[in-house]
Amino acid sequence: MITYLKKTTWFLLSLFSTLTGLAQTNGIVIEKNTLKSSILKKDVNYSVYLPAGYDHSDRTYPVVYLLHGFTDDNTGWLQFGEINRFADKAIADGTIPPMIIIMPNGDSSFYVNSFDGKENYEDFFVKEFMPTVEKAFRIKAEKKYRGVAGLSMGGYGSLIYGLKYPDLFAAVGAMSSAMHDDEHMVSMQDEEYNTTYARMYGIGLKGKDRLSAAWYKNSVLKIVDTKSADELKKVRYWIDCGDDDYLTIGNCELHIALTEKGIPHEFRMRDGAHNWTYWRTGITDALQFIGWSFRQQ
Repeated sequence: MITYLKKTTWFLLSLFSTLTGLAQTNGIVIEKNTLKSSILKKDVNYSVYLPAGYDHSDRTYPVVYLLHGFTDDNTGWLQFGEINRFADKAIADGTIPPMIIIMPNGDSSFYVNSFDGKENYEDFFVKEFMPTVEKAFRIKAEKKYRGVAGLSMGGYGSLIYGLKYPDLFAAVGAMSSAMHDDEHMVSMQDEEYNTTYARMYGIGLKGKDRLSAAWYKNSVLKIVDTKSADELKKVRYWIDCGDDDYLTIGNCELHIALTEKGIPHEFRMRDGAHNWTYWRTGITDALQFIGWSFRQQ
């Protein structure tokens, strides 16, 4: 009887230890938080990933703002990207440092201010969203502990924020970014332009009229061309796009533009297309790149 009790006790202790260990490697997911925005004059939803241990420590953490793609919302990276699973594993094995991941709903704004001032998402993000979130959670609110990443529309948004606000972000992880040059914008079919880009750059524009002040203010290639090399070097850039992606050309042009200006960056072109399979297999590498900015070298 004593032997049986000892074995049972040992089994229960082992089971408890195993379960506790598993629990400690899993982060916390908050699928929906809401911020009442005075700039956008509406409620904005956002999702949060908190690393394992957040709920029973006073530690502060670096942050990555992870942006979704066109027509998606703040839950995309959780539902389809399984970001919590990839972050849990990467943190547990030391690939990335423990970090908080914030996923805002950007609607179809491309994360910039609209040409007519009716939807100033960029102002909201920088002036309202980031300060509010970084007070709500234990975030190290400093450039060297802050990164931004995203896919497609979100990849574009992450590049825009890194280029426009180099004093806010240490690193950018841009995947399958919605990158276009002037020629592509001019020749774009009216249906695609009106459905996707008109709300940012100007409604009903055709041909060269699309190369408006709003377009050049938010053209990644134009910003790279006009900024000094010293300014561009303030941020580390990770650019990743599939070889079967319809956005390959624009991303290659960005790689060439940065190379010609002597800007250090990482450029990856892997086998794949514009889909979640590609982004799921690349997000850990992007976070690892950003994570190196949070560590002392």
